[in-house]
Amino acid sequence: MNDLALEIAATAARLVVEEGLAFGPAKHRALKELGLSARTALPTNDVVEAEVRDYIALLCADTQPTELLALRELAQVWMERLSEFRPHLGGAVWQGWATRLCDVDLALFCDDPKSAEIALINQNQRYEAQTVRGLHGDDVEVLSLHSFCEALNEDVGVHLRIYDLDDLRGALLPDLQGRSPRGNLAALKRLLAA
Repeated sequence: MNDLALEIAATAARLVVEEGLAFGPAKHRALKELGLSARTALPTNDVVEAEVRDYIALLCADTQPTELLALRELAQVWMERLSEFRPHLGGAVWQGWATRLCDVDLALFCDDPKSAEIALINQNQRYEAQTVRGLHGDDVEVLSLHSFCEALNEDVGVHLRIYDLDDLRGALLPDLQGRSPRGNLAALKRLLAA
């Protein structure tokens, strides 16, 4: 890893933690902040994540654990509400580097993709639907809503990615570091108990 890639990753990490940017936009903005060409090779997400973890350990160690706990507890609430759809927590909240600026990302595995929307309507939840890239590069519907987090005293974004039940098998394959990219409610409860 060269020094330039590490500098880009460190700048992107600061943007992720301080402004809540996703890795992709943070890396591109880091290029601009550093005055580099848009064609400059970007560091991998794993390198940026390592820098995020270092940044948090150095500058946010007093607040981040409490914020992470609050977000995981909010995720648990939504996973229990939507338990019939086999919810799995992913992203920063699952991986353990989330701060109060992070959203809760849940993958729902449904027999009928519209059933999750119907459940939200029945719970009087307001949401927005959009399409993004999913697990295998295919388009997937995401239902996004805001949920008040009492522990943080603010609204937090909750994003529900809607997958077919068949997608559950491939959703739990470990990443290159051997970590599960998401966990079910039982796995989240183990994290909360630890």
